[in-house]
Amino acid sequence: MAANFWTSSHYKQLLDQEEVDVVPPLDKERGITLEDFKLIKFHMSTYIAKLATQVKVRQRVVATAIAYMRRVYTRKSMSEYDPRLVAPTCLYLASKAEESTVQARLLVFYVKKIANTYNDDRYRYEIKDILEMEMKILEALNYYLVVFHPYRSLTQLLQDAGMNDATQLTWGIVNDTYKMDLVLMHPPHLIALACIYVASVHKEKENMAWFEELRVDMNVVSHLLYKLYSFGKFMTFTMSRTCNVINTI
Repeated sequence: MAANFWTSSHYKQLLDQEEVDVVPPLDKERGITLEDFKLIKFHMSTYIAKLATQVKVRQRVVATAIAYMRRVYTRKSMSEYDPRLVAPTCLYLASKAEESTVQARLLVFYVKKIANTYNDDRYRYEIKDILEMEMKILEALNYYLVVFHPYRSLTQLLQDAGMNDATQLTWGIVNDTYKMDLVLMHPPHLIALACIYVASVHKEKENMAWFEELRVDMNVVSHLLYKLYSFGKFMTFTMSRTCNVINTI
C-alpha cells in the first residue's frame, strides 16, 4: 500500500459530487433514478458488511470492499455489473488487497446462506462467477487497489482532541460514512474530523478551539456534516422500497 495519501492513486482519483451522482445510460433505460442508484449502493454496502461478519474479516476490509464497489459504479452500469455479484466479489478482492484473504469457497458458502434469508436465488453465485467478476472489477478499477480510510488518523485525532472516551461512538459514525460515497470524494482525515465533530455534539463537548488550531478548511467539514445530515433523511426509505428498486436490476 502507498504510504502517503497525497501521492496515492486514491487521491488522484477523488471525484466531485457531480461525477459521482451519475446514473449510467443503460440503467436509466431501465427506469433507475439517481435516488434508486444511491439506494442500491446503500443496500449493497450493508450486504458486504453482513457477509464480512460471516467470514470474519476486520472493518478495514469491509471499508475497502465498499470503496471498490462504489468506485466501480462511477464507471460501469448495474445492468452490466450485477450488484448482487459485484458486492461479494469486491469483498473477496479487498480481503486479498488488505492481506486478510478469504477463501472463495467459504465466501460462496455464506453468499448462498444469505441468499436463503433473502429468499432470492439471484443472490446465488458459484466460485467461477466470483473469479470471473474479480477480473472485470480489476479492469474497471484500472488495477488501482489502494484505499486510505479515516480509521488511520482517527485514534490520534481523538487523543489530540481529548476525546478518547468517544472512540467507539466516533468509529461507528465513520462506519456509517461508507453507506454514502464520501470515500470517493474527500480525503480521509477530513471525513474523520467531520465524524469527530458529530461525536463532540453528541457528547456536548465544545471543541471549536481545537478545530481552529488544526487550520483545516471548516467549510469542507461543514459540507461533510451537511451530507451526513442529508443521509439521515435519506434513511427514511423502507426496506420494502429497497427491495423493489433492486428488483429492477
